[in-house]
Amino acid sequence: MAEAATASHANSPNAKSMSIIVTKGSLDWAYPPFILATTAAAMGVDVTMFFTFYGLPLLLKKLDLQVTPLGNAAMKMPLMGMHMTMPNIVGMIPGVDAAATRMMKNLIKKKGVASIEELREAAVESDVKMVACQMTLDLFEYDVKDMIPGITLGGAATYMADALKSDINLFI
Repeated sequence: MAEAATASHANSPNAKSMSIIVTKGSLDWAYPPFILATTAAAMGVDVTMFFTFYGLPLLLKKLDLQVTPLGNAAMKMPLMGMHMTMPNIVGMIPGVDAAATRMMKNLIKKKGVASIEELREAAVESDVKMVACQMTLDLFEYDVKDMIPGITLGGAATYMADALKSDINLFI
């Protein structure tokens, strides 16, 4: 059904396309590209996601995503009826990343927000093209067999070919 919708959309005079460069692989930074990609795909937009540098691990079969409050001055967590800001210095204390990750995962579950694994599966089912940066695979010594099935390998030229014809280009 998705293929029929995509095919009919591609022939539409209003066909749109979007490319997203995904450069961050923490739990909090994984949400924006997957939410935008799946939403656009549901609206009939042809989406390409290019995973490079620290965004590449989002394509690993097994995800172990963490939140890091260090350097994130805007991180405010609902706590005891208010929003608590974590001072930057606290992020340097051992165990704070794990605690912040637990808090975020509990909040995501409590609020019924889809997991990154669920959003990634929705992207696959929606025919979002996911390109793993070959240079990053080589640089960080990842093996393509550790990645989810159905990804494409490519480099900057692969991304540029899609970006140059896209109506929307995002860098996340």
